[in-house]
This record gives sequence, C-alpha cells and structure tokens, in this order.
Amino acid sequence: MKRVDVAYALIHDKNNEKVLMVNNRGSGWSLPGGAVEHGETLEQAVIREAEEETSLTVEVQNIIAVNEAFFKERGHHAIFITFKAEIIDGEASIQDKEEILEIEWIDIQTANELMPFHPGGVESLLNSSSPYTFQG
Repeated sequence: MKRVDVAYALIHDKNNEKVLMVNNRGSGWSLPGGAVEHGETLEQAVIREAEEETSLTVEVQNIIAVNEAFFKERGHHAIFITFKAEIIDGEASIQDKEEILEIEWIDIQTANELMPFHPGGVESLLNSSSPYTFQG
C-alpha cells in the first residue's frame, strides 16, 4: 500500500461555536485539507490546502489529532494530521468549483455527526494540543 499523508485545518469560530468545513465533490464534508505534496512540510500543506479550498490564509498552530486508515480500493495507507489553525487574512470563497461544492461554518454538533471518527467529538479536538516542530 502507498503511504499518503493528509493535513487538515480545524478553524474554529469561538464566538459562534462553529467550525469551517468544506463539501468535497465525491467525498462529502471535511475540514479544509488534503494530501501533502512531495518536498512539502505538514505546515506548508495545511496552509496551501486551506487557501486552495477556502481562499483563506491561515496560521498553523499545534497538532490536535492523528488518525490512520487503510483504503484498500485505492491501495492507500493514509495518515491524517489535524492542526488547529487561525484565519489571518481573506474571506471564505470557493476557488476550485470542480473540487469544492460548498464552504460553510458548521455548528459543533453537526460537525460531530459529519466527522464521527474523532472520539470525544470536535470538543475534544478543541481541548487537545501537541506541539508541531519542523526539524529541517
């Protein structure tokens, strides 16, 4: 199986208790993110993917979750790394309408239903933190 690293950004609106999610054509709702490209750090991937999918510039913070899955039909062994991220510039809009159907601020309960693979739900992610360091 081919190893695929995927980096996601959890962008939280604390005032309204919502998270920013994207509806991906063919695979449904997720946090903004995608595959890490060759020669790219996890941090660079999160920033690039967030901008590609939402038009937003984000600042990456700590890692809040690591998930793993086998996709036998694709021959992939995926590692999903989710970071907290904060918007530092821009307004959410779809850049690639072939890939992204919608961008929406989703309430925490609905986000939990859309992402059942996080034990403890989005609330646990908001309280989780592990430092990320690129060592060169």
